[in-house]
Amino acid sequence: MEEIKKAPSVKVIPLGGLEQIGMNITAFEYDDSIIVVDCGIAFPEDEMLGIDLVIPDITYLKDNIDKVKGFFITHGHEDHIGALPYVLKEICVPVYGTCLTMALIENKLKEHEMPKKLKLRTVKYGQSVTAGDFRIEFIRTNHSIADAAALAIFSPAGIIVHTGDFKVDFTPVFGETIDLARLAELGKKGVLALLCDSTNILRPGYTMSERTVGKTFDTIFMENNSSRIIVATFSTNVDRVQQIINSAEKYGRKVVIEGRSMINVITLASELGYIKVKDGTIIPIETMKSYKDEQIVIITTGSQGEAMAALSRMAANIHKKVTIKPGDLVIFSSSAIPGNEKNIFKVINELSMIGAKVIFQDAHVSGHACKEEIKLIYSLVKPKYAIPVHGEYRFLVAHKELAVSMGMDKDNVFILSSGDVVELSAEEGNIVERVKVGAVMVDGLGVGDVGNIVLRDRQQLSESGLLVVSVTLDSATGEIVAGPEINSRGFVYVKDAEELFTDLENHVIMNLDSIRGRGITDQNKMKSLIRDDLADFLWKKMKRRPIIIPVFMEV
Repeated sequence: MEEIKKAPSVKVIPLGGLEQIGMNITAFEYDDSIIVVDCGIAFPEDEMLGIDLVIPDITYLKDNIDKVKGFFITHGHEDHIGALPYVLKEICVPVYGTCLTMALIENKLKEHEMPKKLKLRTVKYGQSVTAGDFRIEFIRTNHSIADAAALAIFSPAGIIVHTGDFKVDFTPVFGETIDLARLAELGKKGVLALLCDSTNILRPGYTMSERTVGKTFDTIFMENNSSRIIVATFSTNVDRVQQIINSAEKYGRKVVIEGRSMINVITLASELGYIKVKDGTIIPIETMKSYKDEQIVIITTGSQGEAMAALSRMAANIHKKVTIKPGDLVIFSSSAIPGNEKNIFKVINELSMIGAKVIFQDAHVSGHACKEEIKLIYSLVKPKYAIPVHGEYRFLVAHKELAVSMGMDKDNVFILSSGDVVELSAEEGNIVERVKVGAVMVDGLGVGDVGNIVLRDRQQLSESGLLVVSVTLDSATGEIVAGPEINSRGFVYVKDAEELFTDLENHVIMNLDSIRGRGITDQNKMKSLIRDDLADFLWKKMKRRPIIIPVFMEV
């Protein structure tokens, strides 16, 4: 009896980026080949005290390092490229992307000590790269950064289309419109699966063209012709910066660039021809005092209220070169990343208290597709399977509903969690297993050395403070020679709590006498008993639980 041959299947493994905005990274596996799409960071949540950024756990890739053929990057935003300097140190494989994307990656890698054999490859739209059993084609899309790409991933099991972050912009500021014709051609050939951006799935209609922001800036500049103008936006939003420069040149203003990342990206984009600016338009910040306020535009970082960004320092009056004055106009040309609203409104309040006028919502359009554009992609690509990506869980659910409304079988639309492994073939698709995923926290130069226990201690320190109990004991008899001395940080103000500290010292003396009376001499045991007893005493007396550290010295 002839054995029925099973259809070839490909695995799709999101290692991050689902249930959240950020930390995008997805692996595609066929036989002995793995390719990875994007490798981004997430910003720390409020409870991640002291954490600078969060990168994905790449244990699965390290366990299968011989299979990994390369990273394929859709565009140059931090949530898609930010983790590369950390990941490439452990998985040194080629990285592929379009021109501006690769320039931003190279610029980022300069800040880190990277392997010398690292290979960075610039790819043009329409060009394909063969990596193991895969062939990957870069397709032109539009987004809030130039050179964004969708990927057509050709495998023996079928074609997978990954849109990356995208919108349909028929009048882009730089370059051409999204290559809908190529997506339609792939749809006619037959697409196995579509991974599509879900960010704006809850918004009806179409996303407005980036070019409309230029008209808004023109109006704002015309109506505020006697004010100094300060515009905060993402440093990587090159098209937005171009339009600010266009309006500045139109109304005779000089442009000052402030913020390290903004200076780096604009310098890079200008060198590569992605920003066009007349000679003499951009001036050094040191020469700004030579011009009147109405002759100046400052383009700066800090649109998300980041504590150390240039705009936040200006608002707090701690910026060395720019002082906000009454009458200044400050424009936030971005939308708030979920979770950053509090920081943004703090900065807006500080600016308003100084007397600046703030525009928060009128000078921005999204870089992501709304419902009708996503419907257009489905109608062109006609996938057998759909995997909504890039969004919180509620976005993914709404995306599934849209896909089903476009005629897809609901069983063929997979709402995945990071770590789920979905196996797809022409015959069937199933979630077959889970792999290890998670968040690796970066604190300064430390990568992954801060975990839940350390965060819990930081949380406790921030809430209740620290007590250090120092006692000097006679090494022969175990009797107290000096102390106990109690030092406090973040618990109470010592000078106003002398009676409390006297009670604590007496309590420690009584407890040590009791411990010695029971014949306990092991110092670790003694410390544990002191810690527990003081914790109970303070909870009963003050309903507080500081971290308590007993320190014993012997003489």
